[in-house]
Amino acid sequence: MSAGLLVFMVSGALIGLALFVLLMAVLPAQHVDLADAVARIGHRQPTSHRDTTAEDRSAKDRLGNWAMKTLPAAAWVRTPRRELALLQMPLERFYGEKVTLAAIGVVAPPVLVTFFRSIGLGIPYQVTPLLSLGLGAFLFFYPNLDAVDQAKKARAEFRRALGAYVDLVALERLNGAGTLQAMESAADIGGSWVFRRLSEDLGRSRWSGVPPWDSLESLADDLGLPELDDFADIMRLSGEQSTAVYGHLRARAESMRSALLADELAQANAVGERLQIPGALLGVIFMALVIAPSLLSMALRT
Repeated sequence: MSAGLLVFMVSGALIGLALFVLLMAVLPAQHVDLADAVARIGHRQPTSHRDTTAEDRSAKDRLGNWAMKTLPAAAWVRTPRRELALLQMPLERFYGEKVTLAAIGVVAPPVLVTFFRSIGLGIPYQVTPLLSLGLGAFLFFYPNLDAVDQAKKARAEFRRALGAYVDLVALERLNGAGTLQAMESAADIGGSWVFRRLSEDLGRSRWSGVPPWDSLESLADDLGLPELDDFADIMRLSGEQSTAVYGHLRARAESMRSALLADELAQANAVGERLQIPGALLGVIFMALVIAPSLLSMALRT
């Protein structure tokens, strides 16, 4: 078997696999309505209510669900579950995005190599499998990097909003509101996603009978937010021991703002240091332009 034939076979297999994965994402999944099936067995009319949650899922979600059932768990290497929980991204959508990007990475190099050869660029076909595997692997892990970066920004936004929320809870407590009432009223004031997330978590704790500070501690552990865990500890003292926490809450909010300010100043200093590098390069180029004519004239005289 010649090397060229082997390259074409490997490229064809990779392209076929990638096209199969993309086809699985495009084709709608068939779902059986349990109520209709039971009604047909019992010769009864089907109920008018239909659960369309599965049918309304996107192609990426269906592909991720198929990949979760088909591929082994070790194929995903590492799943940033805490970051996905913070971004409220379903696991199947994350897996679907990984598989879709990997398939695109596998298909793109053969198409590009064929296009470049058609316009006269002599790119050898032998590099196609390496390019497909390399680009497919990079795009497969790119959603992990993107999730970590987006979660980092979301945590910074959560900390800024949490400082305002703690101040609002302190004011509610100062006005005589109870612990739970103060937490829920403060969460209903803001309109950002952070306040909505807190309001939803407090609402679930009310209906489930779990103390709100326990629910917030669980949320802090899931999202990796130690500031929220500290706030939950303060509210636990207020709820279980009837401790006056106004001063503690204001001090905690002030310390959170100071920490955020220190982080922003550190980032500004880092950006300023990076900006010094282009300035130094411009200075070197300017000095070279000034000295170059003299050096050229001395070289010509000698």
